[in-house]
Order: sequence, then C-alpha cells, then structure tokens
Amino acid sequence: MDLERIMEVATDAAYRSAHLLQSYFRGRCDVSRKGTRDLVTEADTASEDVISETIARAFPEHSILAEEGGLSRGESGCRWLVDPLDGTINFAHGLNYFAVSIAFELEGRIVAGVVLNPATGEFFSAVSGRGARLNEHPIGVSAVERLQDSFLATGLIYASTGELDRLLARFRACSLAALGVRRLGSAALDLCQLACGRFDGYWEENLKPWDTAAGALIAAEAGAVVSDFADGAYHVEKKEILATNGRIHRQLMSILQI
Repeated sequence: MDLERIMEVATDAAYRSAHLLQSYFRGRCDVSRKGTRDLVTEADTASEDVISETIARAFPEHSILAEEGGLSRGESGCRWLVDPLDGTINFAHGLNYFAVSIAFELEGRIVAGVVLNPATGEFFSAVSGRGARLNEHPIGVSAVERLQDSFLATGLIYASTGELDRLLARFRACSLAALGVRRLGSAALDLCQLACGRFDGYWEENLKPWDTAAGALIAAEAGAVVSDFADGAYHVEKKEILATNGRIHRQLMSILQI
C-alpha cells in the first residue's frame, strides 16, 4: 500500500472540508438533533460529502465509515474512518475548538491519520512507524512524571443518568489528583494536544471509531501510551480510551478504577 498517496488524499480531503467548514463557521447554519444532546448541522453533512467524494474518486474500491453516512462498503481490506466535524456543539456555538478527522485502516490496523482544526490552521498528521507532526514539524509528548503535576483532558459524552454518576466520579477523582482537567468537546483534538505535550493525559468513554481513529494514532506516534482503562490494547471499536505521556499512565489508570 502506498501510504504516501494515502496521506496525499487524506490531506487534500481535510483541507477541502476545512475550506467548506470555514464558510459556515459563525454564519447561518441549519442545526438539527440526532439525539437528546447530539447535534448535526448542514456543515457536518456537506463536509462529509466533500471528504467521501475525494476519497472515492482516488480509491473507489475502499470502504468508508463516516459519522453521518455510515459504512460505504468496498471490496478491499482498506477502510477510511471519517469524522467530518468533531466538536459540532462547539462549531454551532461559534467556539473554534473543532476538527476534521480522517484515518486510514489497513487490514484492521490504523496506519495513517490527519486531524485539522480549520479555525486555527493546526494540522496534525501521522503515519505508522514514522512519528507525528504538527504543520510538518515533529512533535512529542510531555515529560511530566507525576499525576499531581499533570494537566488532563476528558469528555462526558451523552451519558445516561446511571452512566453519568460513574463518569462524574472519575472526573472528580482525576480533578482532585491532577493539576487540572479540561473538557473541551473534541476527542480528536484532545488526543492531538496530548501528542504535542499540551496535555499529559486524556481519557474518555462511549466514543465511536471515527472519534479516535486518527487522534489515537497521532498520539501513539508522538510517544503516547494508548490503552483501555485496564491497560489492554486499544482498538477503535472499544468503548473506552486512556492515552498519556507514558510516565503517568499507571497512576492515571489506577484513578479510573471506579
């Protein structure tokens, strides 16, 4: 597989999408609900159309799993995982913490990914075994050694009342143990902030494959340890993710055992 070509197409699709999203941002944009707290805008669907068309034009035999359109099956062992607008609530309220996330999976393994924040121009990318970059500059995780000195990120995504109690208990425990915790509303960007050392750790539950596919690869290629809450190997189909700079991984993992 020509991963250089894969990255060219992913990058092209991300920037085409970003240009479109910028035209909608802080302007008139129709918003509807997929669930009680799950929004979708016309920008989501328009962005997804642009990305899917760009990929399909280059690789018509590949499958595409996208947030709004579901799975478009191809005939090869290649699959793209697409979040056309990660952070829709932020976007819909004019907050510039949102992203386009595109990952490429080969025979069940994520091997390439890009995350682009259209509002700031920060473009994160990684290819398996080649490290991670921010706007073409190599990046790496932080060197913080102690949980008490760490700066963390998380999300509390659309939980039921019973689940929310557990999520809030974990949030409270981590808030008491760390220097600070932020909930910013984009899993893809949170993982990229970890990758470039702005956060020292990140955890979240109840995510979809497209939420973490690209960001988890970028974090891992920047030196992060990525697992589930029990230190098992992470996969995009899992419902929980823990990613840290490695130095605080077991410390944070122990806090999450609630």
